[in-house]
Amino acid sequence: MLQKNFSTFLLETGTDEAGRGCLAGPVTAAAVILPIDFENNILNDSKQLSEKIREKLKPIIETQAISFAVTHLHPNEIDEINILNASMKGMQECILKLSRTPEFIIVDGNRALNAKLGLKNTFGKQFSKAEIELLKSIPNKSIIKGDSKYLSIAAASILAKTYRDEYMDKIHEEFPMYNWKKNKGYPTKEHREAIRKHGTTKYHRMSFRLLPEQLKLDI
Repeated sequence: MLQKNFSTFLLETGTDEAGRGCLAGPVTAAAVILPIDFENNILNDSKQLSEKIREKLKPIIETQAISFAVTHLHPNEIDEINILNASMKGMQECILKLSRTPEFIIVDGNRALNAKLGLKNTFGKQFSKAEIELLKSIPNKSIIKGDSKYLSIAAASILAKTYRDEYMDKIHEEFPMYNWKKNKGYPTKEHREAIRKHGTTKYHRMSFRLLPEQLKLDI
């Protein structure tokens, strides 16, 4: 079983994202505060679990969490501020959405949560000075492969993945030729062949290398 807390604080939240390497769709972040007595022997990094198990865990996390939040950052914002900043901003937005202010934050990865706060951009949420100060005030720790070490980060990875998959299934109905219901926007051979054949959509990330021969793509 994964570890419960990194810090000694009771209100510790874990945060993670899904979809960073996709060619289409949002990058989706989640943050979860679990009660100190939370236990689950199945919960793990979402990448290590089947879709069926992830869907089973989703309502358990939502029901038992002290608080949770999920945020989608869409391609126009990703293209403007880049995917790394968008991933971090999504997690920052989740922290602000929580019904309880966490006392400590653990972040999957190697980047501090309060890096690059208050980016000025055209799309998406703009942080107020008060929100920036709040995010600065909460101690946080980045943990490489934290989603396979701590329950709250693993829970966040499950919510980020399942909510993003639901979103991709929905937009699949609008553009079924890309088969997002199956590939979820990742750069599979099938997805790239569909881009080559049909061009791009409003859901594609235009700052990404959509095809190996990018200059041949008619956009």
